[in-house]
Amino acid sequence: MLKATLSAAIVVGAFLAAPAKANQVNPWADCGIGAMVFPDNGTAASISNIIWDLGTTAVSSNVSSQESCKGANVKTAQFIQQTFPVLEQEIAQGEGEYVAAMLNVRGCEAAAHADIVSAIRNDYADKPAADAQALYNIVESKVTSQFAASCSAI
Repeated sequence: MLKATLSAAIVVGAFLAAPAKANQVNPWADCGIGAMVFPDNGTAASISNIIWDLGTTAVSSNVSSQESCKGANVKTAQFIQQTFPVLEQEIAQGEGEYVAAMLNVRGCEAAAHADIVSAIRNDYADKPAADAQALYNIVESKVTSQFAASCSAI
């Protein structure tokens, strides 16, 4: 049973650990206990963090990995981790205080919020986020690709 559970966690973790672009931090793979134990293997670090405490320590860790766990995207991951259920509802509605706060934390201009939320909402409708990390991956994908000019650099 334990072997099957660990195997499932490895497969799931491989899908959850999104590949990071140069200079882009994925808090679940690059921070926390998992990053300390598996510094050169983001997938193993992500799996470890998820198994340990569903990634909570990874996105709130400033002690274990101070140098790599800085920036607007890490703060955004922390915010998403703490407010995930409300963010899901507001994304479905297309607006809300928490979605606006998330984009403010990420450093996005208020004038671009409606367009960013619309893009996130479209991706979310196509592939619903099962957890905070999946939502974070959608947000970061949109912010860094389509809305890089409207949001501050990492």
